[in-house]
Amino acid sequence: MATAKKKTVTYVGTGRRKESVARVFMTPGTGNITVNGKTLDEYLPQATLRMMVNSPLVLTETKDQFDIKINVAGGGYAGQAGAMRHGISRALLEASADYRAVLKKAGFLTRDSRMKERKKYGLKGARRAPQFSKR
Repeated sequence: MATAKKKTVTYVGTGRRKESVARVFMTPGTGNITVNGKTLDEYLPQATLRMMVNSPLVLTETKDQFDIKINVAGGGYAGQAGAMRHGISRALLEASADYRAVLKKAGFLTRDSRMKERKKYGLKGARRAPQFSKR
């Protein structure tokens, strides 16, 4: 007689910020956060960025209730941290719709639409004009 495998619930959320995309997989657990195979402390050098990633969990008081596995790519550390926060917030919504009001008020469910402005022809950058000389 085969034993039935216990099915674990996984909540999934996708977060984006600038050029970064984070795929978040949340399972009930003890509060371990893994980013691209490393711990959060190893992956993010600044404490402020780590606080940013943890903020949805602190706000909803679920810090030690979920194990989180994150795959993140593109952009820099700050953009990736923002993408992770967005993804964790979306995964928390899947876990319980009760968190929606708290997360929405904090602005964690809104995708930050600010992107790098494109370079325009005739200019040296997005807005930087060539040096002007009267003579």
